[in-house]
Amino acid sequence: MNIDGRTVIVTGGASGLGAAAAEHLAAQGAHLVIADKAEERGRELAKKIDGIFIRTDVTSEDDAVACVKVATETFGAVHALVNCAGVADGERVLGKRGPASLTLFQRVIHINLIGTFNMLRVAANAMRTNEPDEDGERGVIIGTASVAAFDGQIGQAAYSASKAGIAGMTLPIARDLAKSGIRMVTIAPGLFETPMMSGVPEKVQDGLRQMMIFPQRFGRPREYGLLVGDIISNVMINGETIRLDGGVRLSAK
Repeated sequence: MNIDGRTVIVTGGASGLGAAAAEHLAAQGAHLVIADKAEERGRELAKKIDGIFIRTDVTSEDDAVACVKVATETFGAVHALVNCAGVADGERVLGKRGPASLTLFQRVIHINLIGTFNMLRVAANAMRTNEPDEDGERGVIIGTASVAAFDGQIGQAAYSASKAGIAGMTLPIARDLAKSGIRMVTIAPGLFETPMMSGVPEKVQDGLRQMMIFPQRFGRPREYGLLVGDIISNVMINGETIRLDGGVRLSAK
């Protein structure tokens, strides 16, 4: 799909990987819709890239429908969805105070996994009416998993489960939506310089960097944005989860 002139919704687009993807796609000529709960940052970024901001709770069916509706009414169609909204709360199954919180586990699954599915099902419904291009393509959906889906660390049961769910539903959804000319691809980032990582103590960050094969540094959000652009542009990338991780394999802790 040619990025120029296409409309892309980015959930969690107000910061981190989502913001980097939005900036990169806007530079390629796309119309950007920043879907996030962080209104101040979201509106600021939307203004910077000449896009629009829509306050969106990805777990809300009403918000998902409203987001896609406004995007369609503003730009005429929705051609791509990049799902970046998520949380990384974690705890050990058995801690000093007893068993892990079921509420925390449910929250992570609800936002990361169910929120991703909620947005993509509504966006796909809008994409199915798009005029197909020469390959018959009408839309592209990109999910964001994590290397934790495959080698999660201690305390990451909820996070790993949610991200493994995103990776696990990628191929079935790609197969399901193929008849509508819609692709589904997932990116599994490794360790990136994001607001989420900034909250990790520096000593822990140093240890994580040592796990990297090459380059021995955290990924830069722009590098995630570059891959998003490549996926949208290359129709042959479909039904796959791509690790973007510098070869890192996480240890148990």
